[in-house]
Amino acid sequence: MSPNRKLIDIGANLTDKVFRGIYRGRQHHKDDFHIMLARAFSAGLEKIIITGGSLTDAQESVALSRTDSRLFTTAGCHPTRCTEFQSDPIRYLFGLKELIAHNPDKIVAVGECGLDYDREEFCPANVQREYFEVQLRLASEVNLPLFIHCRSAHQDLIELIQKARAIFFRERPLRGVVHTFDGTAEDAERLLKLGFYLGVNGCSLKTEDNLKVIESIPIDRILLETDAPWCEIRPSHAGHKHVRTCWPIRKSERWDPNCLVKGRNEPVNLIQVLEIVAAVKNIEVDELAAKTYQNTLELFSFPPN
Repeated sequence: MSPNRKLIDIGANLTDKVFRGIYRGRQHHKDDFHIMLARAFSAGLEKIIITGGSLTDAQESVALSRTDSRLFTTAGCHPTRCTEFQSDPIRYLFGLKELIAHNPDKIVAVGECGLDYDREEFCPANVQREYFEVQLRLASEVNLPLFIHCRSAHQDLIELIQKARAIFFRERPLRGVVHTFDGTAEDAERLLKLGFYLGVNGCSLKTEDNLKVIESIPIDRILLETDAPWCEIRPSHAGHKHVRTCWPIRKSERWDPNCLVKGRNEPVNLIQVLEIVAAVKNIEVDELAAKTYQNTLELFSFPPN
C-alpha cells in the first residue's frame, strides 16, 4: 500500500449501533467505534463523511463529527423517511436550515435525499418527490452540494433535478453526487450531463453489467464510498475477483480488535472498492486514488487541515 495514498469515504453510516457493538438491539461485543476508525485512518483514509438520513440523525452525526477533525457529515432526509416532514414541514425544514447554519465547518452536503421506489412501504412515491423538491431548494439556499439516494427512480429523479435547476439554480450551479450508483449506462450519461458525480461502493459492483457501467464512467466523475455498515463486497459479487486487500474476519460473538466483524462493512474497505474500480478501468490503483481524492475535494468544501 502506497504510504502517500489519500482516500476519502464520501458516505458511511457511522451512527449505526453496530459500530458500538449492538446488533438487533443486543450487545454482542464492546464498543469498538474508535478501533474501527483507527483501522481506517491507518490504512490511508484521510476523511470520512457521515450520512445523515433525517433531522435527528443529522444532529447525532454532527455531534459525532465533532469528536474527530477528520469526520464530516451531510444533513437531510432520506426518501424512505420523508413522512417525518409531514407533521410540521416548516418546522422540520427550519431544523435542517438551523443545523446547517450553525455547523458550516462540519456539514458538507444536503442529503441523504432523493427517491427510493423499491421501498414505498416506508414512504409513498408522491411524498418522496414532494420533499426531494424541498431539499433541492434547500441546497440552493444554503449553497451546498447534494448527496442523493436513488433506487429504481432515475427517470423521475432526473426530471426533478432538471426542474430544480431551471427554477432554483439560475445563479449558481447545481452540484452533487448520486451515491451507491447502480443504474444503467444511460442513467449515468444523463446524470453526468447534469454535472453530477457518481458514488461507487460494493452495491455498485455486484454484477458484470454493473462493472460495464462503471467502466464507462470517466474517472474525473467517480467518487468512492463504502456506505458502511452496508454494501460490503461479497465473494458472490462480480467485482470481488479484483480485490487484492483483505483483513481477517470474525463473527460478532467472537469479536477480536484485530479483525473485521462478519457482515459489518467498515470504511477501511474503501480500499477494496478502489481496487475493483481501478481494475475495471484498467488503471493503476494509486492513479485512481489520486484522481478520486481530487474529485472529492472539488465537490465538497472541507476546512483547511
